[in-house]
Amino acid sequence: QVQLVESGGGLVQAGGSLRLSCKASGSIFKINGMGWYRQAPGKERELVAGISSGGSTNYADAVLGRFTISRDNAKNTVYLQMNSLKPEDTAVYYCNAEARALWSGNYRDYWGPGTQVTVSS
Repeated sequence: QVQLVESGGGLVQAGGSLRLSCKASGSIFKINGMGWYRQAPGKERELVAGISSGGSTNYADAVLGRFTISRDNAKNTVYLQMNSLKPEDTAVYYCNAEARALWSGNYRDYWGPGTQVTVSS
């Protein structure tokens, strides 16, 4: 099994910054892409940013230029640096990884439990 655990969420004023971390652990054979999603109350979960195992990144238009995704493959950890935060960034942020467990021949998506980010105006 592969477990993901997020950290770094919290309450911040508009214009402030937060850094989210997500560490994958367990019986990991390999991790391909990793990413961050968010879900605001009453809305569907949406992709915020993704990063491939080789470091290629993609971002939602709403966060382009403000958020930066990065990863440390040696630590099986992905980060999301969030700057110039806005109240509309308020959501539960979920870590996602496409990974293959040691005993499995297939890759599948794994999700963390989520971390709350609240931006006050």
